[in-house]
Amino acid sequence: MCRRELFRAIAGRLADIMPADEAEGTAWWVLEELTGMSRTELLLWRGNLEVAGLDEVMQRLHAGEPVQYIFGHTVWRGLDLLLDKSTLIPRPETAELVAWVLHDHPAGGRLHVLDAGTGSGCIAIAVKKERPDWDVTGLDLSENALRTAEENGRRNGVEVRWLKGDLTKDEAWQDKRWDIVISNPPYVRESEKASMRPAVLDYEPHSALFVPDDDPLLFYRAMAKRLQTAEIYLEINEAFAAGTEAVLLEYGYAATTAKKDVYGKQRMVRGRMVR
Repeated sequence: MCRRELFRAIAGRLADIMPADEAEGTAWWVLEELTGMSRTELLLWRGNLEVAGLDEVMQRLHAGEPVQYIFGHTVWRGLDLLLDKSTLIPRPETAELVAWVLHDHPAGGRLHVLDAGTGSGCIAIAVKKERPDWDVTGLDLSENALRTAEENGRRNGVEVRWLKGDLTKDEAWQDKRWDIVISNPPYVRESEKASMRPAVLDYEPHSALFVPDDDPLLFYRAMAKRLQTAEIYLEINEAFAAGTEAVLLEYGYAATTAKKDVYGKQRMVRGRMVR
């Protein structure tokens, strides 16, 4: 089958389970992965294509498995990141959080930065890639996630310190003072599961997603209480911008700012101590 017919066939089959633009993007992804060719090479290809493994991939996609887990990696902010079921798939709003930090802190100087709850290492690696002079540490409770993050650091040519630790408990590493803490912690309430896509519920790690309904600010309170930092940048549940700011102010932050994402949702909060 020629490339154009094959692409249309894949996108058409995927249109049954996802929006048309997502179906087309996923169809390109599938073709690139299974042929080993870039999109440019595929667009220039004039012969027929033999694509081994396509039926299996389509079956897994129709079963709801995210394409990122099927192929074991994703591209995010120009980084090629390995993923497994111990790590969340990086989202656009997390890229916006990173962009906010970098905008506030132009290159120059040596800042000590902590990515709290690093998962795949995406935030820590993105920051280190853009600000190579910074001293960046990625923290996570999951040893599997830390192994993936460490490999992602090597894969993307950056040196990040990886640390195992629990934000909700008093631990010796918390005595360190940071210039910046960045975090995308669990913030989805258990009661919100009913409105979430099966691809998220069935495949992404629940420990990195969900918090109890009766304590939705659990991790923000833990960080505000235990981490010593001049500034903190947080990805948040849009329902709790005011609550997150209140927690930071309660634990000594002098000023807070909530920020909307490109969809107009309150998805980020920054807290600053008095300098």
